Amino acid sequence: MWLFVLRKLSFGQVAYFFMQILPKIKNKGVVKMTRTVLVTGSSRGLGATIIRTLAQQGFQVIINYYKSKDDAEKLVSEIGREHSIAIRADVTKRNEVDKLVKQATEYFGQIDVVVNNALVNFKFDPNEQKPFTELTWDDYQSQLNGTLKAAFNVTQSVIPQFIERKNGSIISIGTNLYQNPVVPYHEYTTAKAGLIGFTRNIASELGQYGIKANVVSGGLLKTTHASAVTTPEVFELIAESTPLKKVTTPQDVAHMIAYLSSKNANGITGQNFTVDGGLTMN
Repeated sequence: MWLFVLRKLSFGQVAYFFMQILPKIKNKGVVKMTRTVLVTGSSRGLGATIIRTLAQQGFQVIINYYKSKDDAEKLVSEIGREHSIAIRADVTKRNEVDKLVKQATEYFGQIDVVVNNALVNFKFDPNEQKPFTELTWDDYQSQLNGTLKAAFNVTQSVIPQFIERKNGSIISIGTNLYQNPVVPYHEYTTAKAGLIGFTRNIASELGQYGIKANVVSGGLLKTTHASAVTTPEVFELIAESTPLKKVTTPQDVAHMIAYLSSKNANGITGQNFTVDGGLTMN
């Protein structure tokens, strides 16, 4: 399109375009071509799969990490710096989240979609999971901070630009365990269940500004960093219990995230989409 337009211009007009117009629509070498998605906790595991899937479908991506800098930089090298950036931030700390959002916005011009994916200090290990009688409130608080506080921080930090543009999407990663606790991961499941209430209130209040909010609840994923310690017996039990006779993969969830991040999902908000091969049916 640009080539066609430039052919119609005089030499002076072309020079003016490159010297005056183009710099205004560029931001640090990046031209805004498509939607930009921030995925928290995305240097590895499910987050990295989401990042790769989005990039393959033409999205610009912001890779947030806390400790896994090398993994995040490898993703940037794989995707390219014109379409991705890696930024360190502890999403449970508001000041770091604000810096993350500011840096990402300056790099790409704006953020269009947020995916609250970060998982803090938890592994899906049925042999090591404490029974309820041994849990402390600190165990619960850790997951509430990593799930709800992190989602609150990121969502509230990015909301002003969504309201200003009257458009934006917030997607949070939930779990099907709140419906079917195959393994009673008490603290994790409780925090994730809270995301549904959080999300539906956001959808209800901010829908007037064109802001969408949804949850994608996967089953136990085979395999991520967090589920690597899950026993084969648990995976086999889940596979046999699903109509599709398979365990959900990170890619299954990533495809749903990509759809909800696209303009095709502009009419969807306040929903919890379960991606678990039919293990739980709403």
